[in-house]
Amino acid sequence: MAKLDLEWLAIFAEIYRTQSVSRAAQRLGVAQATASIMLSKLRNHFDDPLFVRTSRGMEPTPKAASIYPEIEEALGRIAKARGTRSVFSPADSARGFRVCMTDISQIVLLPRLINHFRHNAPHVHVDAERISTETPRHLESGEMDLAVGFIPGVAAGFYEQTLFEQDYVCLAAADHPRIRGKLTRRAFVAEGHIVVSSSGTGHAIVDKMLTRSGVERRVLLRLSSFLGVGRIVAQTELLVIVPRMLGETLASQERLQVLASPVALPSFKVKQHWHERFHRDAGGVWLRATLAQLFASRSRTAAAV
Repeated sequence: MAKLDLEWLAIFAEIYRTQSVSRAAQRLGVAQATASIMLSKLRNHFDDPLFVRTSRGMEPTPKAASIYPEIEEALGRIAKARGTRSVFSPADSARGFRVCMTDISQIVLLPRLINHFRHNAPHVHVDAERISTETPRHLESGEMDLAVGFIPGVAAGFYEQTLFEQDYVCLAAADHPRIRGKLTRRAFVAEGHIVVSSSGTGHAIVDKMLTRSGVERRVLLRLSSFLGVGRIVAQTELLVIVPRMLGETLASQERLQVLASPVALPSFKVKQHWHERFHRDAGGVWLRATLAQLFASRSRTAAAV
């Protein structure tokens, strides 16, 4: 086959990066069926399967691995010769972004982001999933575009950008019979508590700091998510420690007191994280810039980990 279409090469490069035909099609704005046809033609052209389906996704064959650097360089040279670069038009795009978030970020950040999309990118949609210990691998493979939250210890090969800094507060019901606007250390220890454990996040630091301060909570309820904690606290006499922005959001929805913690707790940074493989992806650049515009407390430069 003499013909080798430029669009086929773009599909090849995206499948190589994302290990998925569907995600490659989504990134390039073509139908999945069209991407599959292009891949079939590439296989005929090179007389090789190029990508084989495995439990980890579409893994490249040795042939695909050997030609990828040349194809990537060729695409870059063609773009340079045209005097153009990859662009993303939010007003016209129907791209879907997959974002890992803590449940806190889903409550605090997601509504504002979606409202921004409604006015500026009306056809763009978001699939939000919870952060877990698998999040770094999903970012590396291209299964997820971005992770947002308090995620310490991200490995090498990732970029990160601080959006804002948070500290912790304590929530109590507005009509709590023993707490009125101020929380002493003695009252904090005497009351029953809710503890929320979120896999893949750094909020376990609260337990460590309380232990270091010699404070032991009387834990009466353990939850795996912050999603229902505001309603529970408002309707019981239990206390809970949460990040300030979440506490203020929940207090605007439920009858709650937002109280300073009687035990010194550290602040932390909420960041967005992405893998270096997709650092120049035009859609990803736009999404990250949008989040920074909406939530960054001040302009920061993204740094490689």
